[in-house]
Amino acid sequence: MSQGFAELRMYVAPPRVESAQEAWLTRVLALLSAERVKAQGLDLKQLWLSPSLLITQTCGYPLMTALRGQVQVIGRPVYRLPNSAGGNHCSLLVARSDDPRQQLEDFRGSHGLLNSRDSNSGMNLFRHALAPLQQDGRFFAQVSLTGGHRNSLAEIKAGRGDLAAIDSVTYDYLARDASDEVAGIKVIGRTAPGPCLPYITRIGADGAAIRQALNQALKDLPDVAQVLAIDEVKPASEADYEVLLQYEREAHVFNFDL
Repeated sequence: MSQGFAELRMYVAPPRVESAQEAWLTRVLALLSAERVKAQGLDLKQLWLSPSLLITQTCGYPLMTALRGQVQVIGRPVYRLPNSAGGNHCSLLVARSDDPRQQLEDFRGSHGLLNSRDSNSGMNLFRHALAPLQQDGRFFAQVSLTGGHRNSLAEIKAGRGDLAAIDSVTYDYLARDASDEVAGIKVIGRTAPGPCLPYITRIGADGAAIRQALNQALKDLPDVAQVLAIDEVKPASEADYEVLLQYEREAHVFNFDL
C-alpha cells in the first residue's frame, strides 16, 4: 500500500464543503489503495513541495511562481457554480452594499484589501483589473493584508476596508450555504477569468491514476459531488496557467503593483 499526504486546504468553508472534501479524499484513497499520512505541522508550501505528497490543491499563481517544475499538475475542477464554468473561475470585486460608489474607478484612493500577496484570486487577478485605472502607479491610498477571503469579507463589512477581490468559488459557496457572510456585500465587477485551482502531486507519482480516482469518487459519491458542485476533474498542465503570468505582465506594463 502506498502512503502520502492527502489534504485539501484551499476551500474549507462552509463546514459541509470541508466535510464533503474529507469524504471525497477518503474514497479516493480507498480507490488508490493508499494510506493517508498526517500532515499536521506542515504549512502550505511545505505540503506542496513534500516528497511524500499524494494529493493536494494549490493556487495557480504560486504554481507558476514558486512551484513551477517542482510538482506535477493532476487536473483542475469543473465547478457547477454561478461564477465558474468550464474549469475556469474569476474573482468578484466587492464592497459594502451601502457604499455609494458604483464603478471600479470610483474606488481610486480608497482602502484595498488583499488576502495575501501570493494569491491569484486575491491579488494577481485584482492587480490586472485595476492596472488600467491606476494613476502614477497607484490605485489605492492604503492596502492591507487580511490572511484569507473570508477575513476580507468580514473587514469590508466592518468598514475596515473598501474593496477586495474574492475568489468566485469561495463567494458562491458562502452565498449558497452561509449567506450571512456575504450579506451586506455588493459586487462591483468581475476580473478576467483564470483556470480553477489545480490539484497537484509529487513529481513521479501516477497523476493520471489519481485523476481517475478523483473522478470515480465523484461518481461513487453523488451527494458529495453535489455539495462540492464539481462535475469532473479535467486534465491540466502548467501550460494552462501561463495566462496568469500574462496577467502579471499586462499589469506591469502600467508599472503597477499592489
